[in-house]
Amino acid sequence: MADTRSAPARPSPTPADRPVYVIGAGPGGLAAAHALGERGIRAVVLEKTDGVGASWRRHYDRLHLHTTRRLSALPGLAMPRRFGRWVSRDNVVRYLEKYAEHHALEIATGVEVHRVERAEDGTGWLLHASGGRQLTGSAVVVATGFNHTPRVPDWPGLAEYGGEFLHAAAYRNAEPYAGRDVLVVGIGNTGAEIAVDLVEGGAARVRLAVRTAPHIVRRSTAGWAAQYTGVLVRRLPVRLVDRLARPLARASTPDLSAHGLPRPGTGLYSRVREGAIPVQDVGLIDAVRTGRVEIVAAVEGFEDGKVVLADGSRIAPDTVIAATGYVRALEGLVGHLGVLDERGRPVAHGGRAPREAPGLYFTGYTNPISGMLRELALDARKIAKHLAGELHTRR
Repeated sequence: MADTRSAPARPSPTPADRPVYVIGAGPGGLAAAHALGERGIRAVVLEKTDGVGASWRRHYDRLHLHTTRRLSALPGLAMPRRFGRWVSRDNVVRYLEKYAEHHALEIATGVEVHRVERAEDGTGWLLHASGGRQLTGSAVVVATGFNHTPRVPDWPGLAEYGGEFLHAAAYRNAEPYAGRDVLVVGIGNTGAEIAVDLVEGGAARVRLAVRTAPHIVRRSTAGWAAQYTGVLVRRLPVRLVDRLARPLARASTPDLSAHGLPRPGTGLYSRVREGAIPVQDVGLIDAVRTGRVEIVAAVEGFEDGKVVLADGSRIAPDTVIAATGYVRALEGLVGHLGVLDERGRPVAHGGRAPREAPGLYFTGYTNPISGMLRELALDARKIAKHLAGELHTRR
């Protein structure tokens, strides 16, 4: 992707040689760059790949947003109505490309930032990037993404396992698995949707390994999107939301206990606060109820070419797909600055910079019930507002 540049609407409060650097050209980085530009702040987006929306391009083919088109747009550009209510992966990529072009964002592709340090003069940040580059910025927005690096548990025997094994990040569609016996490990939204995709794509047998039964919600009920509820309850007390969610779940989703998926014992919002977003049903309920997706115990390890499950049983699928999530992988970039918690997540995000690192912002490292893209849009404007005030104070 060629760089695009435009002069800000008014003089930037940052020196010409010290722009605000935004690391990552995904939705969060693009939104932050535009919001900064609206306030006359020069923002340069650094992207390690050759185009915007790299993580979206890698997702599986059937993926659609679980959030509505209207509540998924970034600041300053609506998503086209022709994309439909639930926007496809390819249309998300098209939208991000158009967004960068429409706002004439300044994007440098093929630049990977390895480490962020304080500038020697104490008034900015030094970025160590690919090709030996050293870039000094007045501030930094880290937006490398929630789904950065695939995570595979340290299962005993995996290294010696001779069967086909892949992380969900490498899954594209069901075509290579037609007629095969496939085990999907993990029942987050990705694992659930891949299992359904495999069934619909002709896999001979699909099993889904589950450690903790998730909350399952309808993506939409009588036209009311689950996201709308997520937005409404976002600021309510956790216990109250848990109580309200129980009768709604019983009314909207069937009990799948007989099929190996009992209703969770912990509240829906309590689980969200722990990082477990509800699974939105895109066919899983019917697939489990009809036996096309079989629920099995969690994976404990691999032995003698077989998968060992938590209930002691051993199975021998043709393919194992690990839908076991991602890690943020921020340690090498900023871990030395004391801005990450014990789980590797930023201690502050959105419009708040860590107390130990003023001028360093993070966006996109939470998984909110109200929708990731919606929160990225809100965070972008909060970051721009706070940073504009900070830069004005420095002058």
